[in-house]
Amino acid sequence: MQIEFFKYQGTGNDFVIIDNRQQLFPKNDTKIITQLCDRRFGVGADGLILLENDTKSDFYMDYYNSDGSQSMCGNGGRCAVAFAHFLGMIGEETTFHAIDGIHTATIQGDIVTLKMHDVSEIRQKEVYSFLDTGSPHHVQLIEGLGDFDVKKEGAKLRYGLYGETGSNINFVEQSDATSFNVRTYERGVEDETLSCGTGVTAVAIAMHKTGRTASNRVHIDTPGGKLTISFEQQNGAYTDVFLQGPAKMVFNGKVSW
Repeated sequence: MQIEFFKYQGTGNDFVIIDNRQQLFPKNDTKIITQLCDRRFGVGADGLILLENDTKSDFYMDYYNSDGSQSMCGNGGRCAVAFAHFLGMIGEETTFHAIDGIHTATIQGDIVTLKMHDVSEIRQKEVYSFLDTGSPHHVQLIEGLGDFDVKKEGAKLRYGLYGETGSNINFVEQSDATSFNVRTYERGVEDETLSCGTGVTAVAIAMHKTGRTASNRVHIDTPGGKLTISFEQQNGAYTDVFLQGPAKMVFNGKVSW
């Protein structure tokens, strides 16, 4: 079988995206998904996005990690919006459906602003915070982030602290009153990625919750680029959470299997 694909990236978090409105892609075959995402034997990506029809919104984003597992992906959602705009399915505003429910978004040029879900439960421990921003995230401040072995230490926490179900692991270093540097070990990729949208969202909220910043607009530097997260806080919950940053097409082609 041969199918057309598009490669997108959002601050270095990269995805194979396929227009699957005709339901031609065999998504129950995880071997094909892992092969497409393989950087030596496939196209190469952190995940696969299938853009599909939806009765509740403009489209459905069916997201798969590179190992074939499913989750919500913030940067993937932003890239899906950019792709839907490229296809002419949407204008500058959209509503789409993902595994964690309905999202709204806007697009201006290559900047996509995605509304994330409210966050009300944050577990605070002595050295880390844990919260769910569509996917589970561990947030931990460290020193010397640039030289830190994210893959090794992230894997230890992903399996050792959270078991087989696991969690994404975010290591954070503060740079000023409203800015943080972040590196993330992603569950499902089982490695460090250049950026993680749900991860930086979790970091921004955790840093506000723990008093590291008083701002409701937080700037995050990832190895793949810059993202901005804004939110409101009321009655202990974080609402009107928005993830903003670039989403760009890299190339497109056809792949066979």
